[in-house]
Amino acid sequence: MTILWDLDPRASHAYGFALGPDTVQIFAAGQVGKALQEGNHPLVVIGPDIALEAACSLAELERIDRPELGVILLRHRVDVTTLAQALRSGVREVVQVGDQTALSDAIKRSLELTAQLSGHSHSGGGDGGKVITVFSAKGGVGKTTLATNLATYLASTGAQTLLIDLDLMFGDVAISLQAVPAHDIGDLVSMRGHLDEQGVHSVVTRHEDSGLDLIAAPSDPGVADRVPAAVVEELLRVSRGIYDYVIVDTPPNLTEHVLTACDLSDLTMLVATLDIPAVKNLRVAMNTLDTLGASNDGRVIVLNRSDAKVGLKADDVEVALKYEIRAQVPSSQSVPSSVNRGVALVLDEPRSPVSVAIRDIADREIRARFGEQIENGAKRGLGLLRSRK
Repeated sequence: MTILWDLDPRASHAYGFALGPDTVQIFAAGQVGKALQEGNHPLVVIGPDIALEAACSLAELERIDRPELGVILLRHRVDVTTLAQALRSGVREVVQVGDQTALSDAIKRSLELTAQLSGHSHSGGGDGGKVITVFSAKGGVGKTTLATNLATYLASTGAQTLLIDLDLMFGDVAISLQAVPAHDIGDLVSMRGHLDEQGVHSVVTRHEDSGLDLIAAPSDPGVADRVPAAVVEELLRVSRGIYDYVIVDTPPNLTEHVLTACDLSDLTMLVATLDIPAVKNLRVAMNTLDTLGASNDGRVIVLNRSDAKVGLKADDVEVALKYEIRAQVPSSQSVPSSVNRGVALVLDEPRSPVSVAIRDIADREIRARFGEQIENGAKRGLGLLRSRK
């Protein structure tokens, strides 16, 4: 099935002669990658009103995971600069709008090339490691603590695990684990369009106690504006081919980077607490994700500090969110203490009720969900765990 990425609702009819009936039109950029991940689409035709940079970015990213995918670009005017930039990025052909015969011929050539390449291509993101994004619409709810402890526990079971700090301005992952990174996510900008496994490993910091790899947020908040969402997309696509699990910690707002991570995630963990602002903000965020077409099946609500005596109960939160709470984590003074000492609570105090709850979340909502057989925390994989190098 061909994907037509075009903002004009009449586009599929206008190009119908060349495209044929087996075409689906997509209007939002974030949904193109999701459609490619979920289905077998040999061709993307990009409309003339889509920005050239966005079109080229898609072609650059997809040629990493799907070299057999054909990308054809439509332009109102085809000039040498546009043609050169498009071809460098991996676009197969650039066709002028209105020339249905030229578009039809380009599509035929692209599909023939795809058929030739399909036997030699590697599988896409859906067959690789799993991406889990941890998000809350309000700060101070324990999101980073949950993400770091989930990641360190998964790594300690033997799974190759990467933790990415996507809070580009004020990320705390590195300091929470007492890590001193020599590189950070900002160093990936120069690798945009050609990021590979070696590039990812060049910015990784190892957490020796657990074997976890982490990619820190920039130490300078000013760098955040220079990290485009396309770099995040490329990082996640490449990383899932390297690691069993990629855990993404996020800022408490739906930035373009966060939406990109959610689009590519196999599971989104939404963290709530027993206070009205946190619940209200999370409900708004969930509505936004619903509007953007995010799947409910890949969504888990975690209630943190679930035993707090503040006048709200878990049932009240479920009613407000209109969604089942799948996991609860109790309060404990050990949590701020572990953060201040820069240690992962699941490793430092494994018998703590918080540690037990987080391990249960990891085992039940992540490991078992994605095919691991759980036996007392030991690693048991169904083809998921990769051998360590």
